[in-house]
Amino acid sequence: MQFISSKMTFVTKWLFPAIWLGGVSMALVAGILSLASRRTMDSLPFLLLPVAMLVFGYFLFRNLAWDLADQVQDGGTYLLVRRGSIEQRVQLSDILNVSMSQFTNPKRLTLRLRTPCQFGDEIAFIPKLPAWQINPFARNPVAEDLMRRVDSARRGVISA
Repeated sequence: MQFISSKMTFVTKWLFPAIWLGGVSMALVAGILSLASRRTMDSLPFLLLPVAMLVFGYFLFRNLAWDLADQVQDGGTYLLVRRGSIEQRVQLSDILNVSMSQFTNPKRLTLRLRTPCQFGDEIAFIPKLPAWQINPFARNPVAEDLMRRVDSARRGVISA
């Protein structure tokens, strides 16, 4: 079995959000301390902006990062998906649709399932990227391969 998910998933899912939310929280604490020491409303923007950024960051990470699978391995006729301590085996014939996001960074590959599994009816992960790619609109080889194999599995054609 080979990994088809990116090794950078941990950075995207946990490290960057921790740095973002930690930095904004520090700015919020600095705003609170400034507001408390001066007892004037001059520091109110330094309080409101971090709160808005925390709310924005939370919803952004909840919808784009924290739902990502940690690892996806290709087993030929199935995918082995792991998120946290939960592993789920997904047959290619059980995948309804394979879609690739275009305007997110990093790009997300989403598998829509015929029947929901432990992760729900969609599994999203960051696919491996080619080592060097100039064209930002080029198709991802992992997504293209999965689309072909899922189509073959649904039609009952065995592919190598």
